[in-house]
Amino acid sequence: MDKLRILLAKGRIYESVYELLSDVGISLKLADRTYFPSTNQDDLAFQVVKPQIASALLASNKADVGFSGKDWVYENGVQDGVEEIMDLGFDPVRIVAAIPNTVDFEDLIQKPVTIATEYQTLSKKWVDEKKIDGTIFRTWGTSEGFVQDNEDSLAQILIDNTSTGSSLRANNLKIVDTLMTSSTRMYASKEALKDPEKKQKIMELKMLFESVLNARGRVMLEMNVAKDKFDGLIKALPSMKSPTVSPLFGDDGYAVKIAVKKSEVPTLLPKLQSLGATDILEYALRKVVR
Repeated sequence: MDKLRILLAKGRIYESVYELLSDVGISLKLADRTYFPSTNQDDLAFQVVKPQIASALLASNKADVGFSGKDWVYENGVQDGVEEIMDLGFDPVRIVAAIPNTVDFEDLIQKPVTIATEYQTLSKKWVDEKKIDGTIFRTWGTSEGFVQDNEDSLAQILIDNTSTGSSLRANNLKIVDTLMTSSTRMYASKEALKDPEKKQKIMELKMLFESVLNARGRVMLEMNVAKDKFDGLIKALPSMKSPTVSPLFGDDGYAVKIAVKKSEVPTLLPKLQSLGATDILEYALRKVVR
C-alpha cells in the first residue's frame, strides 16, 4: 500500500491532534520552518497546512485523510466532496452573527449593511436566507474591531466563530444568530475510501482514536469487599458492561474492578466506602476498545 497521506492543520487543531496521535502511539517530530513531520510509522506521511485549506485539499484528492473544523468544510463548499470519519470533539465553536449591544437587529437590516467575516461562503448563504441587503467584507484573523456603533465603523455585522462569547462581550457585541456549530473532525477523501487497503487503515486509525477518547473520559476503580457486603456493593456499581470480580486469597472476600466515567467518581467513592468497599484504587486508562 502507498503511504496514507495525512493533513494536519496548523494552530489549535495541530496541538489537539498531535496529542491524540501521541496517545495512540504515533509520534511526530516537526523541525523548525518545515511542514512535513517525521513519524515512527512507515505507512503514514504527514503534512502541515493552514486550517482553512485542509478540507479543500482533501476534496481535490491531494491527501487521503485530514483534520479540519466542520466550519471550514462548509465554508469551502466541499461537504459533498469529503467523507466525515468521526467527530473528535476538539475546539467546539459556534459560527455566529453579532452586532453592537446598542443596536436593534431588525432595525439594522432595514438598510444596506456591511458584514465583516472570514467566512464568505457561510455569510453569503446567511445573507440570502435572511434577505439582507449586505456587502461582505473579507477579514483576516481578529475581526471584532471592525464592528462598532458609530459612523466610522467599517462594518455593521460580524460573522465569526466563538467558543464562550467572551471576546464578543469584551468588544460590546451581542449574538443575534447562530449559523452553525463546529468542532475538529477527521475527514477522508472519497478516492482514498475506494482503495480497500487505505480504507482499512483509515478505519483502524478511527478505532485507535475512539479507544483513546473513550479512555480519556473514564478511570478504572479497583477495590476489595467482604463477602457479606458483596451483593449490596455490586448492585450499586455502574460499569461499561459488568464489573470484573475475582476471589481474594484465603477466600476472604472479593476484588472488584470497574471502568467508570470520571464525572461519576466524586459521588461514587464515598458511596462505595459506605457500602463496605476497602483499599479503593483509582487509575487512568490509556485506551478503551469496546
